[in-house]
Amino acid sequence: MDIVLSGIRSTGNLHLGNYFGALRNFTRMQDENKCYFFIADIHSLTTHPDPKNLHENVKNVLVDYLAAGIDPEKSVIYIQSDVRETMELYVYLNMHAYMGELAKTASFKEKARKQPENVNAGLLTYPTLMAADILVHNADKVPVGKDQEQHLEMTRRFARRFNNFYGVEFFKEPVAYNFGNELIKIPGLDGSGKMGKSEGNCIYLIDSPKDIEKKVKRALTDSGPTEFNSPKPDYIENLFTILNVVSTSEVVQHFNDQWNKCEIRYGDLKKQLAEDIIKVTSPIRERILEIEKDDAYLHKVTSEGAEKARESASRILNEVRKLVGFKAF
Repeated sequence: MDIVLSGIRSTGNLHLGNYFGALRNFTRMQDENKCYFFIADIHSLTTHPDPKNLHENVKNVLVDYLAAGIDPEKSVIYIQSDVRETMELYVYLNMHAYMGELAKTASFKEKARKQPENVNAGLLTYPTLMAADILVHNADKVPVGKDQEQHLEMTRRFARRFNNFYGVEFFKEPVAYNFGNELIKIPGLDGSGKMGKSEGNCIYLIDSPKDIEKKVKRALTDSGPTEFNSPKPDYIENLFTILNVVSTSEVVQHFNDQWNKCEIRYGDLKKQLAEDIIKVTSPIRERILEIEKDDAYLHKVTSEGAEKARESASRILNEVRKLVGFKAF
């Protein structure tokens, strides 16, 4: 049985990008593998969140995880900061990560551009913390979206480098878990290439039907094609990308045909898109509203999850300490 590791930053509720990029196959994942799902509250510190909001953000992700179908009886769900072994492994991996390679990552460049007043060391070493999250359980597979491919490749590099340096075959080189399909990147509704909280272009799993309709209605469009079978601009292709994951193939084909014949009516497209998104999110939203009231249940899930995660992480870290050369007198 493979070990699967998945984590999401605690910066608020989950959105369609999280769901389709990593979690949509969670039921099959947790039935076929040993799964660890964690809430990355330490990662969120790179953006200096308000301490008053940090716990609430963690709770939102936890509730969304559970509502989306992750079963704590089958999988381990935990909060990143509850597993201190991750931070110790993070330190060891940083000793074998180099500034040049870290500074070249797309995520670091993007964050440095967006928050030039807060280019902290945590942003630079973000890939090594992500690697520590994965390697602390020696995971075989990681469900990631298209935008996380580079970080996963760096995790593989760090694992290989550690093994080579210490002359062992200890860490596995994890692979993307996508059930043989291409990695998915869900775009934003504002015409940008990525749906993300910081971009402010998300549809959240908790959004009400009315909110979803409003957001989709505001999505960027134009006056429509003027030539048959013309290529779609990026911002129109974005709408079709979302349509592909929430709608039937017949619906997608219908609007593709309308586009190719220059007969597309964006009002109809948006109405259908909103309806199909609502079909996906409404059952999840109902469970969110129910679970978020049950603090005793949330405490039980995170307490038991932390214990199980630390048991796994301790086994790995004890071996890492020996390989590094730390020994008791």
